[in-house]
Amino acid sequence: MRSSLTALAAALACATAFAAPALAADPIKIGVTGPYTGGSSSMGVSMRDGVRLAAEEINKNGGVLGRQIQLVERDDEAKNEVGAQVAQELINKEKVVATLGFINTGVALAAQRFYQEAEIPVINNVATGTIITNQFNPPDYDNNYVFRTSAYDVLQAGMMADEAIAQGFKKIAILADSTNYGQLGREDLEKYFKAKGIKPVAVEKFNIKDVDMTPQLLKSQQAGADVILAYGIGPELAQIANGMAKLGWKVPMITSWPASMQSFIDIAGTNGNGVIMPQTFIEDKTLPKRKSFLDGYYAAFKVNKIPTPVAGAQGYDSVYLLAAAIKQAGSTDGAKVRAALEDLNTKVEGVVTTYDKPFTAKDHNAISRNMVVFGKVQDGKIVYAKDEDAKNAGVVRVKEKASN
Repeated sequence: MRSSLTALAAALACATAFAAPALAADPIKIGVTGPYTGGSSSMGVSMRDGVRLAAEEINKNGGVLGRQIQLVERDDEAKNEVGAQVAQELINKEKVVATLGFINTGVALAAQRFYQEAEIPVINNVATGTIITNQFNPPDYDNNYVFRTSAYDVLQAGMMADEAIAQGFKKIAILADSTNYGQLGREDLEKYFKAKGIKPVAVEKFNIKDVDMTPQLLKSQQAGADVILAYGIGPELAQIANGMAKLGWKVPMITSWPASMQSFIDIAGTNGNGVIMPQTFIEDKTLPKRKSFLDGYYAAFKVNKIPTPVAGAQGYDSVYLLAAAIKQAGSTDGAKVRAALEDLNTKVEGVVTTYDKPFTAKDHNAISRNMVVFGKVQDGKIVYAKDEDAKNAGVVRVKEKASN
């Protein structure tokens, strides 16, 4: 009997020894949420594929903490209520340690509160509403679990307004979609112009899926507008460009970043040529990291152009930032990963920039204004709008240091 018990104990010890490494090698589950269908899908798919590419590279190099990254992807359909449901599923059922994504500001605002409550970091890598990273700031909350790698709207609105002023336009019309994204962007533009003592001659609203912008454009034209500043996403921004062509009225158009979406280029055609917008990333191969990223993306997804380059690049970089934080934390614990993100002690080479202390406890935005350039639609591509930026394409723009 004693020998049987001894043998059983030995067998259990052996089984435990084999089980421990298997447990340690469990994958690191990371949520990826965005619209992979519908009008925002070119942004969502580009982001998702950038994330996939980065995760594959990291996994080929041994993963993080000796564990592979497992992406748990969900389509939020650009709907606030679906985004909230997806967040709860990823947290409670899938047990993700972090989530990347959020394309639409409204979806982010509806969903990220669940991550905040669960103390799980979330990196917005496309959504730009200014409030996104301010929703859970101290002193109302002890810690903020929401980060971002895209250029937020106050930054973009300031660039758009300053560009209009610099070009000498006096009569400014603002057109914005009716979503949280569009209306928050409109507010940022109006506040910025008010601070400069400028009152737009027209402020008009349109809805998602609108295909006739004639009423808004006629009001702008009748008010004598000499430039249009538009806040929206690709399909509707394209309808503004097409609407001007139908009216035979052509004034310069400065938009928020989504005029770089493939849907804008496809729908607007030649009517989109000359439209400019803020961009964190232009699809060129001037730097080795960018060349590697673009070649890898094109090969992996069988394309010769990223549908929405900014979304793909920011998605890609967000994975490397999260991986660096998990490695530094030595853990996937949410609080430890958040703290590591707020004080990364190693530089992270991305395709948008080389990140050197991109976040602090008070600043959860990785992008500062000096890192953003103006892109221009030209014959189906997004190119540098300014010769100076094109000449300096090989210079890595790094974040202006923020105070702790």
